[in-house]
Amino acid sequence: MSALTREETEALIQEVLEVYPEKARKDREKHLAVNDKSIEQSKKCITSNRKSLPGVMTIRGCAYAGSKGVVWGPIKDMIHISHGPVGCGQYSRAGRRNYYVGTTGVNTFGTMNFTSDFQEKDIVFGGDKKLAKVMLEIEGLFPLNKGISIQSECPIGLIGDDIEAVAKKTAAEINKPVVPVRCEGFRGVSQSLGHHIANDAIRDWVLPRREGKTYESTPYDVAVIGDYNIGGDAWSSRILLEEMGLRVVAQWSGDGTIAEMEKTPYVKVNLIHCYRSMNYIARHMEEKYRIPWMEYNFFGPTKVAESLRAIAALFDDKIKEGAERVIAKYQPLMQAVIDKYKPRLQGKRVMLYVGGLRPRHVIGAYEDLGMEVVGTGYEFGHGDDYDRTIKDMGNATLLYDDITGFEFEEFVKRVKPDLVGSGIKEKFIFQKMGVPFRQMHSWDYSGPYHGYDGFAIFARDMDMTLNNPCWGKMQAPWLKKAEPEAEKKAA
Repeated sequence: MSALTREETEALIQEVLEVYPEKARKDREKHLAVNDKSIEQSKKCITSNRKSLPGVMTIRGCAYAGSKGVVWGPIKDMIHISHGPVGCGQYSRAGRRNYYVGTTGVNTFGTMNFTSDFQEKDIVFGGDKKLAKVMLEIEGLFPLNKGISIQSECPIGLIGDDIEAVAKKTAAEINKPVVPVRCEGFRGVSQSLGHHIANDAIRDWVLPRREGKTYESTPYDVAVIGDYNIGGDAWSSRILLEEMGLRVVAQWSGDGTIAEMEKTPYVKVNLIHCYRSMNYIARHMEEKYRIPWMEYNFFGPTKVAESLRAIAALFDDKIKEGAERVIAKYQPLMQAVIDKYKPRLQGKRVMLYVGGLRPRHVIGAYEDLGMEVVGTGYEFGHGDDYDRTIKDMGNATLLYDDITGFEFEEFVKRVKPDLVGSGIKEKFIFQKMGVPFRQMHSWDYSGPYHGYDGFAIFARDMDMTLNNPCWGKMQAPWLKKAEPEAEKKAA
């Protein structure tokens, strides 16, 4: 099917909105738009970072998910206590495939679930004493841990546990950092505030620990921030940075350690992959420590080459030459990948709905394979995310913010993309509709997708999904022919 015109896309949005009551329709209309590349600021076309309407099914997560599940959870040598009922910690345990090196339960703890396991009596009488006891037990059972973070669940903010006082007292007793994080799930609009709160906790409780310490740095020290090593992403990115001559001394937070976080204020540049989750701490370090930062994109060979050159431009000729050497080394390999998969994927159309950086960063990787992104949106994006996105999308492309399950399904029925890339909650709906689907939060149990090595896996996975013969055995609802009236009556 050919792409929709601007007029057809606008009509589609109005058609989908018709089912809502007037108040809901007026609100949701602000979150659905047709892309216009001539617009400088996204706020002129789409609203974002607003609370979801009660009763309208959102796909967002909560502040706890943003802090524990994204920023703090992957820091491998710390123990992260989910302070509250057991469910949140169990649900957020090991779900994002943040790979790490170490021995689980000895010196690394990323896939383990530590919880204060609130019961009714804890809600009534408070959980401060229980929290303190849990941390002392943890220190006895796992003595090689390098610190503890307290990830607050909803009840903590409601009953008023003084986790800061408990953290200070326990830190003095065990002589290790204990970081209280006020990331109660009900805070803010979405998991985005959880990222911000987590960044602030690092600012207040971790970075000050560097004071008085010495560190031998080099002119080429950098930190990789906002890469959570999903399926090994950070490793495939780090290879390229080190091959071009840089020294990666800190990696946040996939396969990262608290010592690396403490070293970050000594680096020359902070390199951010997931802008949405980590721009807060980068801005703080720019203001306090005068460390510049830049966002980079390692999805697909075109964007990888652009980013390597942009990073190299911040350094001397040695690094610039190193970047060109790396690009030249991998270009033939990437061309071979494109030559293999592009004929099978050329012209295929994709709709995305993901979180973090993915709704815009992966566009270039699809384009390298001859595919077209015809719709994209963020679960918890802010205006500056959409500012960056509108320039990467074609005119008349669908933009949707905090899309509801109903809206997403209706858009897919009408636009008829060849592939949908979204999260686990949407996966089985579209597969049952006969639409090829990739889970683009944690790479559908594959990866890495970052870097040159990751692009080869990305291309293989898109081909494997789109050209899987199973889709020939299924039929999307809009392709099914209506039964003749006579057959219906006979039945």
